[in-house]
Amino acid sequence: MAIEDRGLTRQPQGLVDILDKILDKGLVVAGDIKVSLANVELLTIQLRLVICSIDKAEAIGINWWRADRFYNAEAAKALPSPAEYDALKSRLDQLESQLNTRKGR
Repeated sequence: MAIEDRGLTRQPQGLVDILDKILDKGLVVAGDIKVSLANVELLTIQLRLVICSIDKAEAIGINWWRADRFYNAEAAKALPSPAEYDALKSRLDQLESQLNTRKGR
């Protein structure tokens, strides 16, 4: 069923057409929530929501899933091995003990 609008005929858009346009162009929703008491800000929450296709996200510089080990097997391989982890932990313990010794002086 066509819709008449000032002499122009428009076809109603379906959900698939709307979703295709959103994913192609992208949609950004931004907002801030601030909780204040007597002009003293107690809490600020900043919300940013980006809805777009992966191609569009990469075009605008968003690619966090490439480094996230949950989404990318290659990123999971980059984690330290148990031996490397133990060596790093012992080095950290050693540095902390040196720091505590210096504080004690």
